[in-house]
Amino acid sequence: MINGVHAIVFSPAAEQVRSFFGDVIGLSAVDAGGGWPIFALPPAELAVHPADGLSHHQLYLMCDDIHATLSELQSKGVEVTGEVSEQGWGLVAAIRLPDGAELPIYEPRHRSPIRS
Repeated sequence: MINGVHAIVFSPAAEQVRSFFGDVIGLSAVDAGGGWPIFALPPAELAVHPADGLSHHQLYLMCDDIHATLSELQSKGVEVTGEVSEQGWGLVAAIRLPDGAELPIYEPRHRSPIRS
């Protein structure tokens, strides 16, 4: 049976992004061998949405209070890219990773199998 999800972030600045997830976000990690960190993630949920065109995948960080979380991240030097927006299913913003990419973050407003 499936017992988890392994997500991968590809980056040309992998070392900086790894440090970001460990030092700034605070995810714990183990050395998978050769100094290759594998980070623990909090509980996850998976949604499947209809798509126009080719399949694609997205990764969002989730939080209980987006305003407090963004404030805490900003105090650690993280850039928040854009204002928090209401999407009906949740409040959404994005943060800038050290490689310049944006990573969405949201406060769910929907029922969740992990918070029921």
